[in-house]
Parts: sequence; structure tokens; C-alpha cells
Amino acid sequence: MQSDTSRIAVVGIIVSNADSAENVNDVLHGYSRYVLGRMGLPLRERGINAITVVLDAPVNEINALTGKLGKIDGVGAKALFR
Repeated sequence: MQSDTSRIAVVGIIVSNADSAENVNDVLHGYSRYVLGRMGLPLRERGINAITVVLDAPVNEINALTGKLGKIDGVGAKALFR
């Protein structure tokens, strides 16, 4: 679904490669105008970081963000729309 209409979305990101953290932050910074809030949880005992980002953005921008994140080594991202 592509639309210029702004939507609220929650993007869940799992980072399992610590070397990819800077790339994740760079991508998120590129979408900072849409970010309403962000929370990160280091799960050290599992060797991963879980990040939740709440966005108010057009669907195509949210999809572009999750696509860019998913191309980073050791990173998975999914969006839930409202």
C-alpha cells in the first residue's frame, strides 16, 4: 500500500550484529523528522539489541525505512501500522 497520507507506525528492530549499530543509527537519523519516540533495550545475555521506533509518516517512507534497515547485516525490522 503506497500513500502520501501520514500514518502512525511502530517499527520493531532487532540488531544481532553490534558492528551494525552505527549503520542503524545513520538510517534512523535520516528519518528523524518522522520519529515521535524511540526506545532501545540492550539484551546483553542474548547478544542483541531491541529498538522500538514510533513514527508519524507516509506509508512509502515507513516502508523505505524498514527496507533500508533490513538490508543491514544482522538487522531485522518490521512495521505495524495504524
